Amino acid sequence: MGIMSASGSFTRYRVLEEVSKELWLQIQDRLVQNSFEEIDDTADEFSCGWVSIEDMLDSAWNSGTPFKGEYVAFALRLDTRRIPAAVFKKYYQIGLQEATAKAREQGKKFVGREAKRELKENVKIWLLRKTLPVPAVFDVVWNMQTNRILLGSTQNTARTLFEDLFTTSFELHLEPLSPFFLAAHLGGEEIQKKLEGYEPVVFV
Repeated sequence: MGIMSASGSFTRYRVLEEVSKELWLQIQDRLVQNSFEEIDDTADEFSCGWVSIEDMLDSAWNSGTPFKGEYVAFALRLDTRRIPAAVFKKYYQIGLQEATAKAREQGKKFVGREAKRELKENVKIWLLRKTLPVPAVFDVVWNMQTNRILLGSTQNTARTLFEDLFTTSFELHLEPLSPFFLAAHLGGEEIQKKLEGYEPVVFV
């Protein structure tokens, strides 16, 4: 989801720790250290990392610095490969027929369990190499003055990946500014205790 889009869905966070001047100077280096790695020429099913907000193909920030005035702007890129179940079933069946014929030539009545397991793994790897990964990019804007962050997604998967990679990259922790967390933060300890004591109600 692009920050510059006409509309979008975003998740807001606050950074729990104070960010030192030394860490601010290391931001770009840490982004590069945890940048996205292409999986086009592999059989990997998943890859996740930071890229430039201007160009999802730029994981070295050759197109420009991530610093934009009082903001740090970058993006989370996620590439995934998925094999449709029907496609896997087809090629596994083809492989199994060939393995069964070969086993009978060798005087065996059937293909063993271990051979079937190995066949499934080989078919999976073969199909993964033929399947192009699908990229997804989620913009991130980090206000250096307020220590607030906008992530261009509300998807649970994207949020979890972002939170984990952010902590790994910067050794900082995030708190989502959901209505609950925002009310607790603004209202103090007394309000937080009351909020934690509320129970959900279903209106019919």
